[in-house]
Amino acid sequence: MRPSARPALPAAILLLLAVAAQAGVAERAQEFLDFGAGVLALVSLTSTVLWGLAATDRRLLGSAHRLLAQGVHRGLAVAGLGFLALHIWVKVAEDRTSPAAAAVPFADNGQPFLIGLGTMAGYLFVAVAVSGALRSAFSSVGGSRRWRALHMAAYPAWGAALVHGLHAGRPAAGWATVAYALCLAGVAAALTLRLRARLREERAERTGPGGQA
Repeated sequence: MRPSARPALPAAILLLLAVAAQAGVAERAQEFLDFGAGVLALVSLTSTVLWGLAATDRRLLGSAHRLLAQGVHRGLAVAGLGFLALHIWVKVAEDRTSPAAAAVPFADNGQPFLIGLGTMAGYLFVAVAVSGALRSAFSSVGGSRRWRALHMAAYPAWGAALVHGLHAGRPAAGWATVAYALCLAGVAAALTLRLRARLREERAERTGPGGQA
Protein backbone atom coordinates (compact mmCIF):
# COMPACT_ATOMS: atom_id res chain seq x y z
CA MET A 1 0.00 0.00 0.00
CA ARG A 2 1.23 3.50 -0.82
CA PRO A 3 1.74 5.83 2.16
CA SER A 4 -0.93 8.50 2.62
CA ALA A 5 -0.08 12.11 1.87
CA ARG A 6 -2.54 13.43 4.44
CA PRO A 7 0.02 13.86 7.28
CA ALA A 8 2.08 16.14 5.03
CA LEU A 9 -0.89 18.31 4.02
CA PRO A 10 -0.87 20.62 7.11
CA ALA A 11 2.86 21.16 6.73
CA ALA A 12 2.40 22.01 3.04
CA ILE A 13 -0.37 24.49 3.88
CA LEU A 14 1.78 26.15 6.57
CA LEU A 15 4.67 26.36 4.12
CA LEU A 16 2.43 27.93 1.47
CA LEU A 17 1.13 30.50 3.96
CA ALA A 18 4.67 31.33 5.07
CA VAL A 19 5.80 31.86 1.47
CA ALA A 20 2.73 34.01 0.76
CA ALA A 21 3.39 36.13 3.87
CA GLN A 22 7.05 36.55 2.91
CA ALA A 23 6.06 37.66 -0.58
CA GLY A 24 3.63 40.26 0.79
CA VAL A 25 0.56 38.66 -0.75
CA ALA A 26 -1.72 39.88 2.05
CA GLU A 27 -0.59 43.49 1.64
CA ARG A 28 -0.98 43.35 -2.13
CA ALA A 29 -4.41 41.78 -1.81
CA GLN A 30 -5.43 44.54 0.60
CA GLU A 31 -4.15 47.19 -1.79
CA PHE A 32 -6.12 45.63 -4.64
CA LEU A 33 -9.31 45.39 -2.58
CA ASP A 34 -8.91 48.99 -1.45
CA PHE A 35 -9.35 50.07 -5.05
CA GLY A 36 -10.67 47.06 -6.90
CA ALA A 37 -13.62 45.95 -4.77
CA GLY A 38 -15.62 49.04 -5.72
CA VAL A 39 -14.78 48.61 -9.40
CA LEU A 40 -15.80 44.93 -9.26
CA ALA A 41 -19.05 45.92 -7.54
CA LEU A 42 -19.87 48.46 -10.24
CA VAL A 43 -18.95 46.10 -13.09
CA SER A 44 -21.04 43.30 -11.57
CA LEU A 45 -24.03 45.56 -10.99
CA THR A 46 -23.69 46.99 -14.50
CA SER A 47 -23.73 43.46 -15.87
CA THR A 48 -26.80 42.85 -13.71
CA VAL A 49 -28.56 45.77 -15.38
CA LEU A 50 -27.56 44.57 -18.85
CA TRP A 51 -28.72 41.00 -18.27
CA GLY A 52 -31.94 42.30 -16.72
CA LEU A 53 -32.62 44.23 -19.91
CA ALA A 54 -31.77 41.17 -22.00
CA ALA A 55 -34.20 39.06 -19.97
CA THR A 56 -37.08 41.32 -21.09
CA ASP A 57 -36.39 40.91 -24.81
CA ARG A 58 -39.05 38.93 -26.66
CA ARG A 59 -37.95 39.62 -30.24
CA LEU A 60 -34.64 37.75 -30.20
CA LEU A 61 -34.86 35.50 -27.14
CA GLY A 62 -37.17 32.57 -26.59
CA SER A 63 -38.64 31.69 -23.21
CA ALA A 64 -35.78 29.32 -22.34
CA HIS A 65 -33.17 31.95 -23.17
CA ARG A 66 -35.03 34.57 -21.14
CA LEU A 67 -35.07 32.22 -18.16
CA LEU A 68 -31.33 31.74 -18.56
CA ALA A 69 -30.83 35.51 -18.76
CA GLN A 70 -32.90 35.95 -15.60
CA GLY A 71 -30.74 33.40 -13.81
CA VAL A 72 -27.55 35.19 -14.84
CA HIS A 73 -29.17 38.50 -13.86
CA ARG A 74 -29.89 37.23 -10.33
CA GLY A 75 -26.47 35.62 -9.94
CA LEU A 76 -24.68 38.82 -10.95
CA ALA A 77 -26.87 40.81 -8.56
CA VAL A 78 -25.76 38.61 -5.67
CA ALA A 79 -22.11 38.95 -6.74
CA GLY A 80 -22.48 42.72 -7.07
CA LEU A 81 -23.97 43.07 -3.59
CA GLY A 82 -21.18 40.87 -2.23
CA PHE A 83 -18.49 43.08 -3.78
CA LEU A 84 -20.39 46.14 -2.53
CA ALA A 85 -20.35 44.82 1.04
CA LEU A 86 -16.63 44.05 0.67
CA HIS A 87 -15.98 47.56 -0.68
CA ILE A 88 -17.75 49.18 2.28
CA TRP A 89 -15.96 46.93 4.78
CA VAL A 90 -12.52 47.70 3.31
CA LYS A 91 -13.09 51.47 3.30
CA VAL A 92 -14.34 51.47 6.90
CA ALA A 93 -11.55 49.12 8.06
CA GLU A 94 -8.90 51.39 6.55
CA ASP A 95 -10.50 54.56 8.00
CA ARG A 96 -11.22 55.96 4.55
CA THR A 97 -14.69 56.72 5.90
CA SER A 98 -16.57 56.18 9.14
CA PRO A 99 -19.24 53.57 9.90
CA ALA A 100 -21.73 56.42 10.37
CA ALA A 101 -20.91 57.90 6.95
CA ALA A 102 -21.21 54.47 5.36
CA ALA A 103 -24.68 54.06 6.89
CA VAL A 104 -26.05 57.62 6.79
CA PRO A 105 -26.06 59.41 3.42
CA PHE A 106 -24.06 62.66 3.19
CA ALA A 107 -22.63 62.30 6.72
CA ASP A 108 -18.96 61.99 5.69
CA ASN A 109 -16.77 64.84 6.90
CA GLY A 110 -14.37 64.90 3.96
CA GLN A 111 -16.55 64.22 0.90
CA PRO A 112 -20.17 64.31 2.03
CA PHE A 113 -21.70 64.52 -1.45
CA LEU A 114 -19.60 61.88 -3.21
CA ILE A 115 -19.60 59.39 -0.34
CA GLY A 116 -23.30 60.10 0.15
CA LEU A 117 -23.95 59.17 -3.49
CA GLY A 118 -22.29 55.82 -2.86
CA THR A 119 -24.37 55.25 0.28
CA MET A 120 -27.60 56.12 -1.52
CA ALA A 121 -26.65 53.87 -4.44
CA GLY A 122 -26.01 51.01 -2.02
CA TYR A 123 -29.42 51.39 -0.39
CA LEU A 124 -31.15 51.58 -3.75
CA PHE A 125 -29.39 48.47 -5.03
CA VAL A 126 -30.38 46.56 -1.88
CA ALA A 127 -34.00 47.72 -2.28
CA VAL A 128 -34.01 46.60 -5.93
CA ALA A 129 -32.52 43.22 -4.98
CA VAL A 130 -35.10 42.69 -2.22
CA SER A 131 -37.96 43.66 -4.55
CA GLY A 132 -36.61 41.20 -7.12
CA ALA A 133 -36.49 38.41 -4.56
CA LEU A 134 -40.04 39.21 -3.43
CA ARG A 135 -41.53 39.70 -6.88
CA SER A 136 -44.35 37.25 -6.17
CA ALA A 137 -45.62 39.65 -3.50
CA PHE A 138 -46.36 42.16 -6.29
CA SER A 139 -48.50 39.79 -8.33
CA SER A 140 -51.55 42.06 -8.61
CA VAL A 141 -51.97 44.53 -11.49
CA GLY A 142 -51.24 47.56 -9.33
CA GLY A 143 -48.50 45.67 -7.51
CA SER A 144 -46.82 44.85 -10.81
CA ARG A 145 -46.62 48.57 -11.64
CA ARG A 146 -45.18 49.32 -8.21
CA TRP A 147 -42.64 46.53 -8.66
CA ARG A 148 -41.51 47.94 -12.02
CA ALA A 149 -41.22 51.45 -10.54
CA LEU A 150 -39.16 50.12 -7.64
CA HIS A 151 -37.00 47.99 -9.91
CA MET A 152 -36.32 51.02 -12.11
CA ALA A 153 -34.45 52.50 -9.14
CA ALA A 154 -31.51 50.40 -10.36
CA TYR A 155 -30.84 53.03 -13.05
CA PRO A 156 -30.42 56.10 -10.78
CA ALA A 157 -28.53 53.85 -8.34
CA TRP A 158 -26.17 52.82 -11.12
CA GLY A 159 -25.65 56.44 -12.19
CA ALA A 160 -24.90 57.53 -8.61
CA ALA A 161 -22.48 54.61 -8.20
CA LEU A 162 -20.69 55.59 -11.41
CA VAL A 163 -20.19 59.21 -10.26
CA HIS A 164 -19.10 57.98 -6.82
CA GLY A 165 -16.60 55.55 -8.31
CA LEU A 166 -15.05 58.09 -10.66
CA HIS A 167 -14.62 60.95 -8.21
CA ALA A 168 -14.76 59.75 -4.60
CA GLY A 169 -11.39 58.00 -4.44
CA ARG A 170 -7.95 58.38 -5.90
CA PRO A 171 -7.59 59.00 -9.66
CA ALA A 172 -8.73 55.92 -11.52
CA ALA A 173 -6.17 53.62 -13.10
CA GLY A 174 -6.30 53.05 -16.83
CA TRP A 175 -8.02 49.67 -16.59
CA ALA A 176 -10.60 51.07 -14.17
CA THR A 177 -11.36 54.00 -16.48
CA VAL A 178 -11.83 51.58 -19.36
CA ALA A 179 -14.14 49.45 -17.18
CA TYR A 180 -16.23 52.50 -16.25
CA ALA A 181 -16.42 53.60 -19.89
CA LEU A 182 -17.53 50.13 -21.00
CA CYS A 183 -20.15 50.10 -18.24
CA LEU A 184 -21.52 53.44 -19.40
CA ALA A 185 -21.52 52.45 -23.08
CA GLY A 186 -23.11 49.08 -22.39
CA VAL A 187 -25.99 50.42 -20.31
CA ALA A 188 -26.59 53.31 -22.74
CA ALA A 189 -26.72 50.94 -25.72
CA ALA A 190 -28.99 48.46 -23.94
CA LEU A 191 -31.37 51.17 -22.79
CA THR A 192 -31.51 52.65 -26.29
CA LEU A 193 -32.37 49.28 -27.82
CA ARG A 194 -34.95 48.60 -25.13
CA LEU A 195 -36.63 51.99 -25.57
CA ARG A 196 -36.75 51.55 -29.35
CA ALA A 197 -38.33 48.12 -28.93
CA ARG A 198 -40.88 49.55 -26.49
CA LEU A 199 -41.78 52.34 -28.91
CA ARG A 200 -42.25 49.81 -31.72
CA GLU A 201 -44.51 47.71 -29.50
CA GLU A 202 -46.61 50.72 -28.53
CA ARG A 203 -46.86 51.81 -32.17
CA ALA A 204 -47.97 48.32 -33.19
CA GLU A 205 -50.62 48.31 -30.46
CA ARG A 206 -51.98 51.67 -31.60
CA THR A 207 -52.12 50.78 -35.27
CA GLY A 208 -53.64 47.35 -34.69
CA PRO A 209 -53.75 44.46 -37.15
CA GLY A 210 -55.18 46.66 -39.92
CA GLY A 211 -52.10 48.84 -39.93
CA GLN A 212 -53.98 52.09 -39.18
CA ALA A 213 -54.26 54.08 -35.97
